[in-house]
Amino acid sequence: MQTFLSLLTEAETRLQAASDSPRLDAEVLLAHALGRDRSHLRAHPEAVLDASQALVFADLVDARLRGEPIAYLTSKREFWSLELKVTPATLIPRPETELLVEEALLRIPAQADWEILDLGTGSGAIALAIAKERPLIHVTATDRSAEALSVARSNATALGLKNMEFIQGDWFEAVSARCFHLIASNPPYVAETDPHLKQGDLRFEPLSALASGPDGLEDLRRIVAGAPDYLYKDGALLLEHGLDQGAAVRGLLQTTGFVGARSVRDLSGHERVSLADWAKP
Repeated sequence: MQTFLSLLTEAETRLQAASDSPRLDAEVLLAHALGRDRSHLRAHPEAVLDASQALVFADLVDARLRGEPIAYLTSKREFWSLELKVTPATLIPRPETELLVEEALLRIPAQADWEILDLGTGSGAIALAIAKERPLIHVTATDRSAEALSVARSNATALGLKNMEFIQGDWFEAVSARCFHLIASNPPYVAETDPHLKQGDLRFEPLSALASGPDGLEDLRRIVAGAPDYLYKDGALLLEHGLDQGAAVRGLLQTTGFVGARSVRDLSGHERVSLADWAKP
């Protein structure tokens, strides 16, 4: 029987061909196979796996070698310090999306009882983070995918968040005749011919949540065009987009009649979130 340490060393060597962080991947997968956290591995390097655990770990390493994302193999991902369930029906929440949450929270007063809309919620990451930080607001999260909404609902239940509702529908079709103080969305924004869609984790994520027409702006256009009918006066629209789409999204916002359009840069200096206010006539 191999020890934790020898198994990790062997898995790290194998995973070098498939991962930029082979040791971390090996530790995460072994901890998942054991149902323990990574600190347990470091505290007991001489411990051994039983036969069933060894088989689970071997299968996980093989799947990672095929390129399957760690988040799907473990069914979880941390976002905004929240542990979220994720499945192949949802995008894997990414750190850069936390910038959208940060900007939303800057707009929502701590004691506000606002109505907030998260379009295309996926795992619920954005909606859950905002609802957690502003318990007096009411967050409506929508998605066209029933499977994704099921994941988002289960995350809300696990986190004990009651100030939320989940509605199935394609963009604004889910919230007909309602208005919101703030609308946030991380829609598909990758061009459908982008070669990155066939690389890395993106190969395993739902294409409908990634690609959006020939230039990646199709869904962003729909959201910007539709948002004025669903915003209160002086309500805000916040959008995540590709690192080279800031100017295009600001242009969409300005042409539609939004005011104060600006883009916010991420830690790498890329324009990642654009936002503006709706001064309803």
